[in-house]
Amino acid sequence: MYEFPFELDDFQKDACNFIDEGKSVVVCAPTGAGKTVIAQHAIHRALEKGERIFYTTPLKALSNQKYYDFGEKYGQDKVGLLTGDTSINRNAQIVVMTTEVFRNMLYGTNFGSVTDNMKEVRYVVLDEVHYMNDEQRGTVWEESIIYCPTNVQIIALSATVANADELTAWINTVHSKTELVDTDFRPVPLRFYYFDSSQPAKLLPLLTPNGQLNKKIRPEKRVFGKKLQNKKTYVKEIVANLRENDMLPAIYFTFSRKKCDEQMEKCASLDLVTKGERAQIQQFIDEYIAENPHLYNNKHIDYLLCGVASHHAGLLPAWKILVEKLFQKGLIKVVFATETLAAGINMPARSTVISSTSKRTDSGHRMLTASEFLQMSGRAGRRGMDEVGYVTIVGTQFQSPEEVAELVLSDANPLESRFSPSYSMVLNLLQRFALDEAKELILKSFGYFSAGSRLQPLLKVKEQIQNELKSREFVCPYKLSDDNLHEYDKLRYIYVQNRQTYKKICKQERSKNRPLSAEAKNFGRETKAMLERMHEFQCDNCKLYKKHSKNIDVTARFEGKLTKLDKEIERQKDIFWNKFLAHRSVLIDYGYLKDDYPTERGITTSQVRSENELFIAEIIFSGILEKLTPAQLAAVICAVTTEDLRVDIPHLPISEPVRKTLNQIKNIKRKLEKVQNRYAVENPMYINAFFSSLIELWVEGAEWETIVEQIDMGEGDIVRSFKRVVDVLRQFTTISNVPEALVFTAREAIDKIQREPVDID
Repeated sequence: MYEFPFELDDFQKDACNFIDEGKSVVVCAPTGAGKTVIAQHAIHRALEKGERIFYTTPLKALSNQKYYDFGEKYGQDKVGLLTGDTSINRNAQIVVMTTEVFRNMLYGTNFGSVTDNMKEVRYVVLDEVHYMNDEQRGTVWEESIIYCPTNVQIIALSATVANADELTAWINTVHSKTELVDTDFRPVPLRFYYFDSSQPAKLLPLLTPNGQLNKKIRPEKRVFGKKLQNKKTYVKEIVANLRENDMLPAIYFTFSRKKCDEQMEKCASLDLVTKGERAQIQQFIDEYIAENPHLYNNKHIDYLLCGVASHHAGLLPAWKILVEKLFQKGLIKVVFATETLAAGINMPARSTVISSTSKRTDSGHRMLTASEFLQMSGRAGRRGMDEVGYVTIVGTQFQSPEEVAELVLSDANPLESRFSPSYSMVLNLLQRFALDEAKELILKSFGYFSAGSRLQPLLKVKEQIQNELKSREFVCPYKLSDDNLHEYDKLRYIYVQNRQTYKKICKQERSKNRPLSAEAKNFGRETKAMLERMHEFQCDNCKLYKKHSKNIDVTARFEGKLTKLDKEIERQKDIFWNKFLAHRSVLIDYGYLKDDYPTERGITTSQVRSENELFIAEIIFSGILEKLTPAQLAAVICAVTTEDLRVDIPHLPISEPVRKTLNQIKNIKRKLEKVQNRYAVENPMYINAFFSSLIELWVEGAEWETIVEQIDMGEGDIVRSFKRVVDVLRQFTTISNVPEALVFTAREAIDKIQREPVDID
């Protein structure tokens, strides 16, 4: 085993030994427990033996961070970086990449052959593998594990999850011999506090020594309407408490970007830094802005000098890096951040403050999940610097102290499969495998493997219905069957109808002083005969008749539910394969698959990476992009890659060619929606021109200040939308069968978009 300059914890030793034995390993440990050491052991092994190692992360920012860390540790010549828009030293011994890039390599399409891509690769580290739970991107981790060559050892590093054993068993099944190292050990233990606004001068321990809720904590008073809007915020009191109790530096998590900025402004007057620290901050800012002049007039600079900062997706990437670096140096005392900061970025803190354990969603408030809470609280406590990490939960009217205590004491949530076949997946698999082989691969998904646990709720309902049916089994005192009762009911129903009809005839004839006709008399005799036949049934005098009859109705309803449930269980069992077949049907209808092999257009589509690859491919092949200028092309692509925004922002006017092109794209979208609906395929397509006029201005050479002035939106949001455009345009230049004129325009557009601050990660 590689000798580290410090004593390893037992779980680290176990994982390193498994790696030395040639096994894959799943390491499941709390945030901050030291999982990176295990990856470093594999890196040393690879360097020692002249082999290669891939280190994958879920976020580009994390990949950049690891690239710089490893470059400093092992030498820049030994480390490479591959993200959607960056390729540095790709044949290095250590290559850091996003998990999407790794998955794309394994498809062996526009990244070259799998053999070439994986040449001499011995290890693959899948960092933050609990991202498999991510609704939109979770499928990438499953595909990476399924397609990874079995001679490559997988080192999967995960935060605490409830079903790590199930994940390990699955990797063991689809890949190679895999061991689980599961620990709840935290090198820096956590202490939990609660801020109760009725006692603002102190932080109260959340739990008693025996793990019960502290009875001194009172629930927050409920207020509504205007009172809620005007409710006092206690952020200054909370930060002052942290300072007095030597609990800084802190990450203060809140679920609103606006609140991050407001809270930072409120705490600036607390003056959390010394004169010497302020001078250091000023010097660091001056040096950093000299390298990043676009930050010169940033309105948050003064707050940094007070030792406070905010960190969220609405800020420029370069600004967030500045905040991170100052925090790492201990010069920023409190960072007000959204929960995205909990996703693995290296910002060690002594304390975390969680502003609420409930968060607002599109469907109202909901409590944080145990895993979300663990991710945020786990940022507290710096190994080698703090004996204890502090977590403070702020009381709000949307949660009770009891609910908070329950959340703190909860185990992590299980990993759930987000596996979902896409057009690209169908085309890539059918390019390399026959249909039955593709099915085998789909059935290898974690979703299929864990179907037993996924189906548990449905199976539980089924069991309840079956028990209900058993308890409703009716024993007739005359041993008559349900069919006998149905026969009696049918006769009774006809008799009642006929009797009413006969009475009406009699009444009618009497009113006209006419005698009954022979047919009417005969009808009366038949009706009377029916009554006599009814009397022959034992049901006619049975006291339990109504109970038996009602029981049949209720049983029929339950049996109907059971039939529906059985269909749903079968559908859920094969949901992934059925989705695969549905996408295949759309591709066949569009002529992108013939005899279960991609056509030329299919091969192009297999290389596209977006939310709806077929939509993008249809736009390319329609020819409507070829006469656009670089600025117009960027504006159109911006509209089809911008998701629906939650906020209402005014539509800025777009140029006539862009408007006409988007109208033509609407027709493509309508046609594709029709075909997708036919096969029950749910793949999103967007045409949102929110940022289109901005990117058009930007490509035509406008200054960044001009862009920002146009719209009340975070600079980080604008940058992110521009980067998405670059990502798709870059694909236009690498995928096959794209018209040369479009490739040329795309390259020109990329060059004009990629300038400060958009080109800075």
